[in-house]
Amino acid sequence: MKSILLKLLFFFFIASQIKAQELLPFVENYNKSDYQGDNQIWNVAQGKDNAMYFANNHYLLRYDGVMWEKYTLPNKTIIRSIMIEGDKIYSGSYKEFGYWYRKEGKMHYVSITKNLRLFDEKDNEEIWKIFRFNGSVYFQSFNDIFIYDGKHIQKIKFPFLISYCFIIDKNVYVASVERGLFRLDGSKITNPKGWNILKNTVVHAIEKYQNKTYIFTQKKGIFIVEKNGLTPWNNPLNETLKDATINVAKFIKNNKLAIGTGNRGLFIYDYTTNTYKNIDRNNVLMNNSILSIGSDKENDLWLGLDNGIAHVEVNSPISFFYDNSGLLGSVYSVATTNKGYLIASNHGVFEFDSGKFHMMPNTQGQAWNITKIGNKYIIGHNDGTFCYENGALSKINNINGGWNLSKSIINNTYFQSTYSGILVYDNISQLTQNKKIQDLSKPIKYVAQNKKNEIWAADNYRGLYRVLYDDNFKTKKVENITQQSKIKNDFGVKIFEFRNEILFLINNSWYTYNSITNKLQENELFNLNFKNISDVVNIDEDHFMVLQNGILYHIQANGNKFVWNIIQEKYYKGTLINDNLRIFKTENHYLLNLDDGFISLQLKYENKQNSDVKIEAFNSENLVENQSKIKYNTELKINVISGIYGASKPNLFYKLDKNSDFIQISNGLIVLNNLNSGNHSILIYKHDGANYEKVSGFDFKVAEPWYFSFWMVLLYILIVGAVLFFYYKWNKLRYLQKLKLQAEELKHQREILEMELKAENELNVQEYQKHILELELQTKSSEVAGKSLSIAKQSEMIENIQSILNSEKDFNKLKSEIKKAIKINEVNKHEWEIFETNLNQIHNEFIINLSKKYPNLTPKDIKLCIYLKMNLSSKEIAPMMNISFRGVELHRYRLRKKLGLSQDENLSKFLLSL
Repeated sequence: MKSILLKLLFFFFIASQIKAQELLPFVENYNKSDYQGDNQIWNVAQGKDNAMYFANNHYLLRYDGVMWEKYTLPNKTIIRSIMIEGDKIYSGSYKEFGYWYRKEGKMHYVSITKNLRLFDEKDNEEIWKIFRFNGSVYFQSFNDIFIYDGKHIQKIKFPFLISYCFIIDKNVYVASVERGLFRLDGSKITNPKGWNILKNTVVHAIEKYQNKTYIFTQKKGIFIVEKNGLTPWNNPLNETLKDATINVAKFIKNNKLAIGTGNRGLFIYDYTTNTYKNIDRNNVLMNNSILSIGSDKENDLWLGLDNGIAHVEVNSPISFFYDNSGLLGSVYSVATTNKGYLIASNHGVFEFDSGKFHMMPNTQGQAWNITKIGNKYIIGHNDGTFCYENGALSKINNINGGWNLSKSIINNTYFQSTYSGILVYDNISQLTQNKKIQDLSKPIKYVAQNKKNEIWAADNYRGLYRVLYDDNFKTKKVENITQQSKIKNDFGVKIFEFRNEILFLINNSWYTYNSITNKLQENELFNLNFKNISDVVNIDEDHFMVLQNGILYHIQANGNKFVWNIIQEKYYKGTLINDNLRIFKTENHYLLNLDDGFISLQLKYENKQNSDVKIEAFNSENLVENQSKIKYNTELKINVISGIYGASKPNLFYKLDKNSDFIQISNGLIVLNNLNSGNHSILIYKHDGANYEKVSGFDFKVAEPWYFSFWMVLLYILIVGAVLFFYYKWNKLRYLQKLKLQAEELKHQREILEMELKAENELNVQEYQKHILELELQTKSSEVAGKSLSIAKQSEMIENIQSILNSEKDFNKLKSEIKKAIKINEVNKHEWEIFETNLNQIHNEFIINLSKKYPNLTPKDIKLCIYLKMNLSSKEIAPMMNISFRGVELHRYRLRKKLGLSQDENLSKFLLSL
């Protein structure tokens, strides 16, 4: 019971507190932190360069859609008024007026009154208005008018305090603070008849519209000039304006009147519909006190506030409903009714009627969707499904979470996707009767049908299902098509109906169903035309909306061609409800839900983006011309200025040098750092969602680093030259010192070497002599050995013969015994081999040298040479070689020839010298 009472109290509180705001134009507010200036904005005007200029107390503000600039007068006085003609921005301040002009990316001031004594010392004059009349520029203060023809200044002084001057029908009207309104004729003034009602009131504006002159007073409202005088504006709004304090007024495009007030914000009156809208702090304006109104070439308004600036897109095809209170909550769906609007939000279902909202009873909680069928509105709610008809609300069923309701393409059956599956309404006149698709009891987000007995269902989380059923809606088969098609990433599948065809958006790719393969296949047309799409919402057969990289595009289909119209991100930035975009179509508009309200957009909206962009580049706050040079390692800021502030502002991208990637330009500003030295090129492109179109470009060069500049290179060369010179000198000195040390060292080494060589020579001589002695010793040993052997054999043989002679008497026997003794005492072969081997070993070096020099010598020749070297005689050699004496002599003769010796040369000495 207590919870019911709390709900009722909450319901009545909501119903009584919420006050609706009509659809309003988009308002973009700029506060002091944006333009870094003062509070009041006294005047607003657009320049020839499409930049907006503001008189902001001590500053002249300039805004080109990218960058704010502020400038002060030389005397630092307050700027009260501005007027723009061509390239000149005239400004008026305290005892000063002149003009500004732009050069090299900055504003420069020229004083007209400098050195002229136009103002009396006792006067406290400020220039509050500037206007052109009859070829001259008029500067108006509270007491005087200064007429400037380009060379001379004429001063007209009034006997009373004036507020403003106005030009109507080629006449100048001067508004007195107390005496009413006067017509200025030359330097004379006259008071028109029948206008005495304007006495003791301040006239803040005079405008002419449809051949009628309107006079806007501060506290008496609006008057219309008639033949017999003035009559109050016959409109209920007039009474409201009397209390609101009119500060400024202006007729604008499309039969509308804009009135800025001191405490009620802006009123926009539509003469076509006889209705008005009030934009103030209660909805979107950040300040209720409007001091000035200006317009741009898009026919949108710029409001100068008591504290800030507001850009009001009164001529935009987009309108908004704002809920700044937060009581309405996030809007998930909206529909138009005969009385106003029906809104489904996360707080419940609300009805808009006669400018007020009230919550429908028993609808507290999350409401998802509103679908209009004839005169009925079907509302999907967390607690079930409701039907709104003729102002009455009834509950259809208690099945939780009616996300979406979609109509079959082939008949009048409706399918509702819910938390627990799919409901079928096959008779729309009996909504309380429904059927549930069996075997699919899971949260289904989207449902579609284009073939009998077959529906497509997308799971809220992942998966796409094909459901087959009979004529009684009994399920025959449920297939997970994304699994069958082997699509791994099938989260958040979206179903899109396009011209009786069903497409599936899965992970930024488009698919259609192939009934032959029973699998999904990629759709060539949509994958070619719609890339990187994260969401899609159908409007009608030829219109739909896509979300691409966070940007909404309105698409119009013409056959197989698609016209893209961008919807600027600023209209919904941070307020889109992801995966819950819903559109309700009216006759000429469609409504799109937002987190804090909804958008109304013209169905035939066509955003012709401006292609004329201007580039201003700044390096260290200095303007950089195209194809100029900037310093190395400095920041380059490139302002891409379209001169468009409203809905048709282009969506711009850029490419740097040969980079293939398109980079989005945020707020018209490109900031480049850490650029390499050399030539660079920036290309600017306009993007409509499908195509990139080049609209401008900028070329520049980054200078070499300061350490690579001409003078630095020259310095490097001088330094290197000096270093090389001193190095050469130092190296030469070191070289000379080294040569000297080397000479001394060489001398010392030579002395040591000489000593070593001398010692070595002495040692070698000793070794040589030792070697010679050893050779001689060997030779002698050989000779001794040979002779010893020969003597020993001879002695033995002689003893044997003598013994035989002493013992034998018989001569024949004696003879036989002697022969036997001689034979016995012959040297045997083995002994000779041992002898020769030893002999060769002793004379091995001699044999090697001899064989190298005379390779044609035979072993017998070498043996003879050894015997001759041993100084043996031919007689001694004969038995050792087993030849006769004569044979030795003959062998010696042949050896001399082989050795090439003459007859005079001694063979033995020659052999000893080898």
